[in-house]
Amino acid sequence: MTAKLLTFVDVAQTRPSKRKAEIRREDFEEIFDDFTQARAGEQASRCSQCGVPFCQVHCPLQNNIPDWLKLTAEGRLEEAYELSAATNTFPEICGRICPQDRLCEGNCVIEKGFESVTIGAVERYITETAFQNGWVSGPQPVREHAQSIGIVGGGPAGLAAADMLRRHGYKVDVYDRHDRIGGLLIYGIPGFKLEKEVVERRTKLLAASGIVFHTSTEIGRDISFADLKERHDAVLVATGVYEGRDIKAPGVGLDGVVPALDYLIASNRMSLGDDVPAFDSGALDASGKNIVVIGGGDTAMDCVRTAVRQGAKAITCLYRRDRTNMPGSQREVSYAMEEGVRFEFLSAPEAFLGDGHVEAVRAVKMRLGEPDSSGRLTPQIVPGSEYRIEADLVLKALGFDPEPLAQNFDVPDLAMTRWGTVKTTMLTGATNLEGVYAAGDIVRGASLVVWAIRDGRDAAEAMHKELQAKADISMKAAS
Repeated sequence: MTAKLLTFVDVAQTRPSKRKAEIRREDFEEIFDDFTQARAGEQASRCSQCGVPFCQVHCPLQNNIPDWLKLTAEGRLEEAYELSAATNTFPEICGRICPQDRLCEGNCVIEKGFESVTIGAVERYITETAFQNGWVSGPQPVREHAQSIGIVGGGPAGLAAADMLRRHGYKVDVYDRHDRIGGLLIYGIPGFKLEKEVVERRTKLLAASGIVFHTSTEIGRDISFADLKERHDAVLVATGVYEGRDIKAPGVGLDGVVPALDYLIASNRMSLGDDVPAFDSGALDASGKNIVVIGGGDTAMDCVRTAVRQGAKAITCLYRRDRTNMPGSQREVSYAMEEGVRFEFLSAPEAFLGDGHVEAVRAVKMRLGEPDSSGRLTPQIVPGSEYRIEADLVLKALGFDPEPLAQNFDVPDLAMTRWGTVKTTMLTGATNLEGVYAAGDIVRGASLVVWAIRDGRDAAEAMHKELQAKADISMKAAS
């Protein structure tokens, strides 16, 4: 079938149907339906097939977006999936959680009066169709190598590397301190953005391919890093960053002022059917409470929208800059507003009030002054603008820093940056230690899942080249 392309002048941008806010507030299911085949093909046909595809340029994975859009428009969905999966280990995940408005779709060259192609929704449709038709399989190596690789961390960077290395034929073991594989894909991102079955479906394919997962296994506690190096020919560190940034303000130590990730992990564990004492006791349950979330990134949006679904009495998001300067996805902000979250822009906490347990936040109004060294306008306090917000639970969503990795792993020789991330050679992920690599947030700092996938794939290729070079040297020496 030959489809008509470049239809953006005649066909309006349409996204999959979104469940009404009053309905989706009641559950943790994803908020969008899938495209139908006809609608996916129609929307894919809007692609202008431009000579310089900025959607691809601005995709961290350099996905061949115009090509698989064209194949989708022509109804060649199996080919479209193969092309999508060639550069992306988890297209079904990126199609759901990537901030397309800041990446591919935000850089679509179609004139803004016509609006961008709905790339993320089409990507999700392609992959879901592939799963339904049995086109998706785990890594299938052509040949097996004797070398083995140990990967510390079962999040997106570690899993992307594991997939690539297994495709090359290596024995791959993944070690993760949690009881499920997936990292923040399982424990940090709520189900209304990424249902857990989507992650588990992929990890089952990886396990079926021969990748061995060691859950509830913490390096430095259950296995020393030295022993890990002895077990494997190479090691990849992909632990992510989990240490929530704190805020310096009076009363920050009160009960009920907690890190955002503690709250999200508890909520996700509840959704998974786990026993969560902190939730059962009410400490991390938003039901019936006044919730205040501090921050303006995607984690803050995850918190406010989770609190909506837990039945919070009132939810306020405090952010010290204006909406235009929020670091998170503007789409997520709009979804939160639809669901009833109140935003206090140009506001910041000055103190947390209460006797033992938080009762309120004393906030202060801000104004934006001159740009700082990064070019962002500097928030400045407006004198005399203090006001009070009732709060039974305050969630600190201020970003994440690395845990003291070298100390936890007892590897004092591992080179670290001044930010506490692992120091590596650009593009390869090689550290200063022989045979040790690192990838993902533990190298670049807290970032997007799509960047973690890119880093994991790049590190896997570098490890493959080094191991093959060593194997060639050994063969020559033996002969």
